[in-house]
Amino acid sequence: MKIKELRAGVSNVELQAEVVQKDEPREVVSKYGKRLTVANITIKDETGTIPMSLWGEDIEKVNVGDMIEVKNGYVSEFRGAPQLSTGKFGKINVVGKGNGKKSDEYGDSETEEAPEEPVDEEF
Repeated sequence: MKIKELRAGVSNVELQAEVVQKDEPREVVSKYGKRLTVANITIKDETGTIPMSLWGEDIEKVNVGDMIEVKNGYVSEFRGAPQLSTGKFGKINVVGKGNGKKSDEYGDSETEEAPEEPVDEEF
């Protein structure tokens, strides 16, 4: 499945995508009064981007630049836009570790040139 195919209400989502942004985790209280930790990420493939929510342990295992695989995800609507989640029954796996650097406007990852090393010359 590709990101451009995702609409609110779609379930059993299976896809691979790159993590291009990760927000700081925050604590929320569920409708049942339980305290949960959530962090938002943005993922992209060649067809587009979509926000995704990570819960609990998934937050620590996913970083910017990682290639992830989502299995049995679902798409809900949050503030009028589609958002992907794994929920209680879905899974997220890291299938390729990234460099941990934020992508530039969801384009190619930023690259940093190594500083030139001083050259020791004897005269």
